Amino acid sequence: MVAQLKNSRFYAMVLVEAAIFTVAFGSAYLLRFDFSLTGNEWGRFRLALCWVVPIKLCVFFALGLYKGMWRYSSMYDFWRLGEACLLSSLLAAAAVRLVFGAGGFSHAVFFLDGFLTFVLAGGARAAMRTCHVVKTGLGEARLLRLSRNGQKPRNRKRVLIIGAGGSGEKILREIFENPHVSYDVVGFLDDNPDKKGRTIHGVPVFGPADRLPRVLEDHEIDQVFISIPSATGAQMRRIVDICKGCGVSFKTLPAIGQILGDKVSIKSLRDVDYEDLLRRPPVRLDTAGIRGCLTGQTIMVTGAGGSIGSELCRQLVRFCPRRLILIDSGEANLYGIQMELCHELGFEDYHAILARVQDESIMEEIFRIHRPEVVFHAAAYKHVPLLEENPWEAVSNNVEGSRVVIETAAKYEVGRCVLVSTDKAVRPTSVMGTSKRVAELILQSRDGGGTRFMAVRFGNVLASAGSVIPLFRKQIEHGGPVTVTHPEVTRYFMTIPEASQLILQAAALGQGGEIFLLEMGTPVKITDLAMDLIRLSGKEAGRDIQVTFTGLRPGEKLYEELITAGEDVVRTGHEKIMVLRRNGNWNGNGFGSRERFRSWLCGELKDLYRIAGTRDARAIRWKFKEMVPEYTPQESECIL
Repeated sequence: MVAQLKNSRFYAMVLVEAAIFTVAFGSAYLLRFDFSLTGNEWGRFRLALCWVVPIKLCVFFALGLYKGMWRYSSMYDFWRLGEACLLSSLLAAAAVRLVFGAGGFSHAVFFLDGFLTFVLAGGARAAMRTCHVVKTGLGEARLLRLSRNGQKPRNRKRVLIIGAGGSGEKILREIFENPHVSYDVVGFLDDNPDKKGRTIHGVPVFGPADRLPRVLEDHEIDQVFISIPSATGAQMRRIVDICKGCGVSFKTLPAIGQILGDKVSIKSLRDVDYEDLLRRPPVRLDTAGIRGCLTGQTIMVTGAGGSIGSELCRQLVRFCPRRLILIDSGEANLYGIQMELCHELGFEDYHAILARVQDESIMEEIFRIHRPEVVFHAAAYKHVPLLEENPWEAVSNNVEGSRVVIETAAKYEVGRCVLVSTDKAVRPTSVMGTSKRVAELILQSRDGGGTRFMAVRFGNVLASAGSVIPLFRKQIEHGGPVTVTHPEVTRYFMTIPEASQLILQAAALGQGGEIFLLEMGTPVKITDLAMDLIRLSGKEAGRDIQVTFTGLRPGEKLYEELITAGEDVVRTGHEKIMVLRRNGNWNGNGFGSRERFRSWLCGELKDLYRIAGTRDARAIRWKFKEMVPEYTPQESECIL
């Protein structure tokens, strides 16, 4: 009660209700006397009003109607509102007749007053709920119909929800409505001081997350649901630490950007993962701009079965393309995304084609038959040490494959062609990074025709195929040790959905010739990442799991960069997307025109392909060095 009295919104609710009670009683009085009142009757009305309004406010307060949040009003809340209206009208009628006597006060006035109070007070709550649904899109317009008074199965888990917002309310709603869900929500925790002491569908908000130990002690909680999709990484770390300190089981909702269509459901709950601890602010997309670019289009995705390619397909479905053309050389990966589109996302307008992007004849046939209007080129080899040992494959897949896709897109006048690049293309020390930089050069050389070419450069994506996190998880499962290359090595990270959404946004922003740079936030120490994953597994680094340092692998460097010399960062209309502008002439080497640059690049590529055909790793590296002067090759033993 003390927390409620400290809440400024409580007094706003009381003032609104006082106005509603005044209007309701006045309307009832006017209706009863046919809108024709004498001066004496007006006097009685004013005297009665001084008793009716305070009595109603006291009854509503006593029954807890000011603890609930109007934006989450349910049938349960309206039932309690009806009880409060009936009781308060009866008490008001009794008080008025007791104080002023029966003369001149009609029973019909109080009957009408109770009815009008319910209509007006209920309408205010319904209006608040409708505004909330329209504003956030997290709730549903229909009201919760299931009563909370039914008998509950004895085997239900007692659950506490951290996060008394729209997502938490949606989880509570689903638990109430679904009799097969074996959970009983005891209460909420939320750091917003205005919510302390309030209720959602009759379930109390106990206070901030720091109160978890006390709530566990008082209410015998079996499990905690963390329902804050918009929480930052720091907030998630704090909540996870509190839960772990209490020894209670907990699950979480993914970040809102990872919930397709923003559909919050209890089925989305999962164990807390490292992505949650790194959680970045949700991506704000210009959906109208993206729809204008993608809706109704035939869209090709190369590398469609890979980490980025498959997520691009999932995100593209949201924007209703006319058809998706899925290209991948891996049978299992292609089959996986094909089945997911069909059976999980309900999208059947696709063609899955098993093909290698460097096969010029088959790519020519695919473009000729399907006529894609937008191309996302995500097919690439990206494992740095493997490509150091097999650099000819980097030339074949990353360079030649990109050239084939880009030139064929230009030939068939594709509207937009987006190259998925990497921060490893900046001052590259690896074959992989250099091959992607050459792919960027190929793309820039083709700009200026009917196709808008653009590249999107970003860092590591969490849990992608070949990333360090799956390796660390397996090492932890086997009892360690967890191997880190160097104590000071850092990397930029973002989630796969975030990267994919920003690629779509960049595609909508691009006018042609840009290299877009995604805002990657603060670089993360790989050592800290390993420690967090060990901690999330319920173990302690150094005691249960050892961390060992193995040294940098071939092609790796301590830190990644996002821009290189001669490049300027220019802001775009999106806060998480920047664009790189080159200060000098083409490639910074004094080319005065695109044609001269393209002619030079064509000759260099012919030499590169010839050298790659000899499988001479050292010669390939030095040819890369000629094409990309900022490349610093590292020698390594190559076994054919």
